[in-house]
Amino acid sequence: MMKRTHTCGELRKSHVGKEVVLNGWVNTVRLHGQVIFIDLRDRYGKTQVTINSETFSGNFENAKKLSMEDVLSIRGNVELRETSNPKITTGDIELAVIDLELLNESAPLPFVLTDRGNAEENLRLKYRYLELRMEELQQNILVRHKAYQATRQFLSNHDFVEVETPVLMKSTPEGARDYLVPSRVHNEKFYALPQSPQIYKQILMISCFDRYFQIVKCFRDEDLRADRQPEFTQIDLEMSFVDEEDIFKKFGGMTRHIFKEVLGVDLPNPFPRMTWKDALNTYGSDKPDLRYEMKLLDIKPFTDQSEFNAFKSVEMVKGLVVNDGVKYSRKIIDKFTDFVKTHKAKGLAWMKAENGGLTGGISKFFSADLQKEMCSSLHIKDNSILFLIGDEKMIARKAMGALRVEIANREQLADKKEFKPLWVTDFPMFEVDNDTEKLTFLHHPFTSPATTHAEEMDSNPEKLKARAYDLTMNGYEIAGGSIRIHRPEIQKKVFSLLGMNDEEAKEKFGFFLEALKYGTPPHGGIAFGFDRIVMLLAGTENIRDVIAFPKTTSASALMENAPSGVSQEQLDELGIQIKKYKD
Repeated sequence: MMKRTHTCGELRKSHVGKEVVLNGWVNTVRLHGQVIFIDLRDRYGKTQVTINSETFSGNFENAKKLSMEDVLSIRGNVELRETSNPKITTGDIELAVIDLELLNESAPLPFVLTDRGNAEENLRLKYRYLELRMEELQQNILVRHKAYQATRQFLSNHDFVEVETPVLMKSTPEGARDYLVPSRVHNEKFYALPQSPQIYKQILMISCFDRYFQIVKCFRDEDLRADRQPEFTQIDLEMSFVDEEDIFKKFGGMTRHIFKEVLGVDLPNPFPRMTWKDALNTYGSDKPDLRYEMKLLDIKPFTDQSEFNAFKSVEMVKGLVVNDGVKYSRKIIDKFTDFVKTHKAKGLAWMKAENGGLTGGISKFFSADLQKEMCSSLHIKDNSILFLIGDEKMIARKAMGALRVEIANREQLADKKEFKPLWVTDFPMFEVDNDTEKLTFLHHPFTSPATTHAEEMDSNPEKLKARAYDLTMNGYEIAGGSIRIHRPEIQKKVFSLLGMNDEEAKEKFGFFLEALKYGTPPHGGIAFGFDRIVMLLAGTENIRDVIAFPKTTSASALMENAPSGVSQEQLDELGIQIKKYKD
């Protein structure tokens, strides 16, 4: 192999006349009589090389057999191109080949590497090593690399210490199902893969490391979607002697630094804030996309005056006004109706604005005066359409919030180059589990309640506020955290409210409760979904686009065919017997 002197993205006019060696892959090959044109590619770029039968020292007939993704080593002279190509950085020059070595011949490709859209995702994931050669994914991985470096740079410059925490740990209830790892040495016992290093980072605060960070792999066995993976990366952070304002300032600053370093984008300083209740009421989501307006409206005061009886017995009626409603045909409205039903709404009502009043849909149940009052009070302009959902409060809000996003996607209202961060605050401490009808934590059981008075905690735990906060951006939650409980009696009280007796708490969290007794400082932190941040930086909506070797939505790794079976010998060694699922 001839050792390369330059990369395929490096040569410019200043190199004309020099003899160089390039190594890379055949991106395209074109035969024009006695001249072969090849675009040679590596991760740095592409260079056009020409093989002329009159000046090429090798076997021209063999060169004619070269195909896409063959790996070559090429020696040649840098020359000016007759016609430059402004689309590539090396577009002013080409390499006239003197000598060529075929380092490795590629088998026929399962799909063309110039267009990701020409193959199904599962096929591309099976041959992920080929898909990773594509420019789009190469750029995504480079964006990820820059985000890693920017994160470490900021945190190291602000006295944070990077500490690795165990991957094999005790199984503790933190929301999702654990991935369990059987122990060969301790028969019938299991480790768990960490859903997060939550307890460890709190223990590090007890250990006097007042500023900790880790870019860490976490594992959750949960239902997947486009922005989730069973194994994911988070920026894990914790600080001692802080309150919410310290968190907002420090980690808002870190987020601004990452976006500036990677994209050159200036995010606002400080980030705006909104309470959890206001976010749900105004946008139908606790992670609202602020790149477009379309705020949710409270319509029940008006529907209660109408003759539309279906909305009179419901808790809440939410409305959404969409401009240019004329183009929304009954067929489209029916699709929207089916859509909101997937979000537990019973249906979708509508009316169109015309001549200062309302028409169509359920408008016949509203008097002319009431229609005019609604148009005036709610600022409903002619030619717009008003959608309405009446239901329980949470269903009405969330279903209409989902429709807001669906319509925004349909109308392409969001600018992909715009970034709108938002701190969401004042979350409830607990929520009621629909299956058990018992209290469960909204974030995790180590979040400090807004009050630490036992009487207030006992009197109405459902209404307790948490000292929790999320950082959202463009409709995604990119970080979540809280001020933690640092007093053992309060931690025990929270466990008790969650229905955990002393014995159960000791079994699951005894080592942590013991640690809290030895001078625990007030502390708080946050965890950033690193994959989601990179997804936003890269301008994609699929988290798999920014992870080198992702799993499918069924948690399968198609390239290496995981998960897979193991031998009976391995199972016997671990003392495990496979129990078949019943259909």
